[in-house]
Amino acid sequence: MAASTPDVVVVTTTHDTEDKARALAVAAVRARLAACAQVHPVRSVYWWDGEVRESAEWRVDLKTRAELVARLAAFLAEEHDYDTPEVIAVPVVAGSADYLAWVAAETAGSARRTP
Repeated sequence: MAASTPDVVVVTTTHDTEDKARALAVAAVRARLAACAQVHPVRSVYWWDGEVRESAEWRVDLKTRAELVARLAAFLAEEHDYDTPEVIAVPVVAGSADYLAWVAAETAGSARRTP
């Protein structure tokens, strides 16, 4: 287990349907901005337009390198149909050395691409 890995992050966003969440996950992985993504059903409670709302959503967790967060965030904002999509990056503080190396290798090609 790697002791410290500030180079890898998990970027989270949500979407209102499973199909849209899966499409966003596939697009980000295909663009090599994320090595992989998981799509999970969630129940969200939030303030919007001056009131508390609750809805079913689909959370997308994308694994990527910290240096790609800005590009991935811009990509998600452009591809998303929410007015204010959630885009949160959380650093990975420890993990399997082999897995973390795989994340780095699978996103390495994105460094040569233009945004």
